[in-house]
Amino acid sequence: MHEKIEKLRGLKLLFVEDEEDLLSIITDALTKLEANFLTANNGLEALTLLENNPDIDAIITDINMPIMNGLEMIKNIIDQDVNIPIIVMSAHTETEYITKAKEYGVSEYLLKPFDFIKFIELITSMEIK
Repeated sequence: MHEKIEKLRGLKLLFVEDEEDLLSIITDALTKLEANFLTANNGLEALTLLENNPDIDAIITDINMPIMNGLEMIKNIIDQDVNIPIIVMSAHTETEYITKAKEYGVSEYLLKPFDFIKFIELITSMEIK
């Protein structure tokens, strides 16, 4: 696991989540792991961060959010021809959203409640840069 955490530290991640409690848990854990990450509360905020931080290696996003949901954000990223790995965080009840995300080329997803060990396993096994 130590090697995976080292690999995680070498990435710049963008977490897009509107649930403050979950975002706080993710932020605390990533800070303790000394990870390099940014957070956004919705898709529109994430697009701005992505534009201003072209060195972001991967996006981990929720689907249901105010202002701009995760699917709209993903579509916008595709339309801009930005090639970046995206992981969708979704509840079990949102299978239709996962199907739509797959149509947009997203192949990785994590089911909520968020499992940090599964996340580390997934992100460090992906082909990033």
